[in-house]
Amino acid sequence: MTTVNVYLTFEGNCEEAFNFYKSVFGGEFASVNRFKEMPPQEGMEMPKEDGDKIMHISLPIGPQTILMASDTGGQWAGKTVFGNNFSLSINTDSKKEADRLYNELSVDGIQTMPMNQTFWGSYYGMFTDKFGINWMVSFDERTTH
Repeated sequence: MTTVNVYLTFEGNCEEAFNFYKSVFGGEFASVNRFKEMPPQEGMEMPKEDGDKIMHISLPIGPQTILMASDTGGQWAGKTVFGNNFSLSINTDSKKEADRLYNELSVDGIQTMPMNQTFWGSYYGMFTDKFGINWMVSFDERTTH
């Protein structure tokens, strides 16, 4: 089953926000990853003060709904614009479906990260569609049955 969830972007206070959301919705974080956990990337240097910022966090808030987010900043991300600081995140049942959705939704848009296997284990890509909506597409074999 394909699901769509909201992915929020913060400017350094993602952890604070998600601790607040956790106090409201309850539950436990499904994942918490920090920028310092990323492998080094050629030509990009991360400032030490960004290492503890959130690269990815997720909080299940219902059977099919996961609230996800990250901090932004540094060379690896654009400037956060409040009001546009979210993306729709699609999780698919197959690599083929991930490719189909990515290719069809990104037509005439801006492909910011082509579909590819990531260091965190997902097949993943990002783009902004022709209407200015930010999307993330992901397939993770570890969560399929």
